[in-house]
Amino acid sequence: MKIIVCVSLVPDSTTKVKIADNGKSIDENGVSFILNPYDEFAVEEALQLKEKNGGEVIAVSFGGDKAKDAIKKAFQMGADKGVLIRTSDSEFDSFTTAKNLSEYIKSESPDLVLLGKQSIDFDSMLLPSMISEMTGLASTSVVVKLDINGNAATAEREIEGGKEILQFNLPALVGVQKGINDPRYPNLKSIMAAKSKPIEEINATYNGNRVSVVEMNMPPTKASGKLFTNGKEDVSELVKLLREEAKVI
Repeated sequence: MKIIVCVSLVPDSTTKVKIADNGKSIDENGVSFILNPYDEFAVEEALQLKEKNGGEVIAVSFGGDKAKDAIKKAFQMGADKGVLIRTSDSEFDSFTTAKNLSEYIKSESPDLVLLGKQSIDFDSMLLPSMISEMTGLASTSVVVKLDINGNAATAEREIEGGKEILQFNLPALVGVQKGINDPRYPNLKSIMAAKSKPIEEINATYNGNRVSVVEMNMPPTKASGKLFTNGKEDVSELVKLLREEAKVI
């Protein structure tokens, strides 16, 4: 079984993010980057399927040099091969990303494509459906359980108020959700082995963004609270502020 896992590098959610001077991107100075957590679930699922059915796991990422770190993380977990689709453009949208990933996927004819349902930086949830449309692969997303039996697959996905069971045939594309597995922690042996695995580089074939960032702004600073210390004597003042300022009564 040939499995392609699409991986991306994102800012750590615990990192304090600042907006760059251009007002359209983040200032990467001092920012820690990690493998997108949803893609980490996808890598783990691919590895478990490989251990059960045999085959090859290919981690592919789109971006510049920094994107290699996402592939290296997949190597540490156990991926067999890594491919960077290199772009010199620092600004690219989901459409450009999906177009380049799709061209590579079509050239490899995998049995299964796995990726996270979304990235935690842009949160657009667009890539699974875009890649499915561009490659012609049957797809489903927000999957919390996946069973493969030969050419037949069964997926359980989260929907509002419940769960949905889908059956389909391979080849297919699946976007995974938290809960599908518990990603493994790389051990020292796998970390050392990852250092010797080469990353194949190919040039991007498409750069035609459909979306551009006009402006980025930080959320407004929360106003400091008002402290009342006189007990029942402050009730009338509190009611007045709730009515006139907070406008909740």
